[in-house]
Amino acid sequence: MSAFAQTLRDLRTARNITQTRVAELLVVSPRVYTRWENGDATAQFATVVKIADILNVTLDELAGRRDSNGTDARIHNPELHRLYQKVDHLSDEDQKALVIVLDSLVKRSKVSRVMAEL
Repeated sequence: MSAFAQTLRDLRTARNITQTRVAELLVVSPRVYTRWENGDATAQFATVVKIADILNVTLDELAGRRDSNGTDARIHNPELHRLYQKVDHLSDEDQKALVIVLDSLVKRSKVSRVMAEL
């Protein structure tokens, strides 16, 4: 299996999207898409760009390369990932408020898990 095929599979499964769904979004048959993931065929560049958009990744990530700044966010919820990418555009005050809200939600989740174990 090629590195591209493996990366394609890994990115798709990390986002909990089926091969069939990606094929539907690309308007190709599931069989064609499966061949790309198995490394038996290669998608045209325009299709690879569409795949990157569907998986919400850069072409570098899809090619198996990492961002030069070394960040590798692991947000699997597509909607949350989309919003995460816009956080830098918020004011400092709004970013601080967002940190407080997220911190509160994470702490509440941890407390809920601990309580469930009791």
